[in-house]
Amino acid sequence: MTGVPGLDVAGLTTWLTAAHPDLVAGPVTAEVIAGGRSNLTYAVDGGRMPLILRRPPLGHVLSSAHDMRREHRVISALADTAVPVPRAIDVVDDTEPAIVTGTVFFVMERAPGRVLARRAQNADYTAAGLRRLGLDLARHLADLHAVDPAEVGLADFGRPDGYLARQLSTWRRQLDASRSRETPQLDALQASLADGIPRTIRSGIVHGDYRLDNALVVGGGDEPRISAILDWEMATLGDPFVDVGMLGMYWDIAALPGGEGVVPSAVDPAAGYPGFDELVEAYAERAGIRVPDLRWYRAFAAYKLAVILEGIHYRFQAGDTVGDGFDRMGALVEPLAQAGLDTTRTHGVR
Repeated sequence: MTGVPGLDVAGLTTWLTAAHPDLVAGPVTAEVIAGGRSNLTYAVDGGRMPLILRRPPLGHVLSSAHDMRREHRVISALADTAVPVPRAIDVVDDTEPAIVTGTVFFVMERAPGRVLARRAQNADYTAAGLRRLGLDLARHLADLHAVDPAEVGLADFGRPDGYLARQLSTWRRQLDASRSRETPQLDALQASLADGIPRTIRSGIVHGDYRLDNALVVGGGDEPRISAILDWEMATLGDPFVDVGMLGMYWDIAALPGGEGVVPSAVDPAAGYPGFDELVEAYAERAGIRVPDLRWYRAFAAYKLAVILEGIHYRFQAGDTVGDGFDRMGALVEPLAQAGLDTTRTHGVR
């Protein structure tokens, strides 16, 4: 590989010239704009439009966990719906011969906007603008869940029946594979979730990691808007309230002791963002449904993130992580698990 890690830029120019000559204006350049534990994302410039290339992480093991075709498929399927997504361009098996990445990769148009991940970024918007942005995020989620998978070619995209039980089993296996210490609160939360799996009352397309910093925002002042929802690598068919619970967990993550230091968030009620209850109301109104008790879903979201962080702690202890901040992630596991337990024990709270 030449150029940037995981991507041969000269090979990318060659491939684009052959496969999509209408997009090429000369040699292209590329730089990593996100990467690490998730799929690697590159900004590609020099063509007739700004592009994004996505590929699995370097040294990935489980191809199913970083399925480029799956992510490309769901973005393509949603192109003509009310859900804002980037325009998909191509997906390529670049393994034999390896020209660009040596992996399956996909290319999409680079949607305009920026990710809001830190409170300092809120200074560019009014309180009214941030309130509108938060409510729109919830409305876009309702739009996603209203899409009929069969009508957009995604009828076989997942198995809705038994989805919640399978999810819990999957994350239990992840935890068992990452054990390096005692985690009594996390184990207690796992048991509590297993004892109270709710009945699924509707099924649909699930994003899997729906939160503010997986969206691109354009505009400023009173009128920010979401131009695209990103990071569809965990999308499937299942219980859509898992997305609502995940949104709530990340929306309130800064309130958890040490949470903002591990999982940065721009959400700040003092700046104008609505509370999560208001997001649920906006979601319910847009969807035209009554939202059920969300305690299990919010607790499951805490469990899922705690298991992810425990896995990172495990790899940090083994010396298998590179970069800053990994040493702090293990400290959030038990507080997250306790927050999940508190949610399951709180009555009358969504």
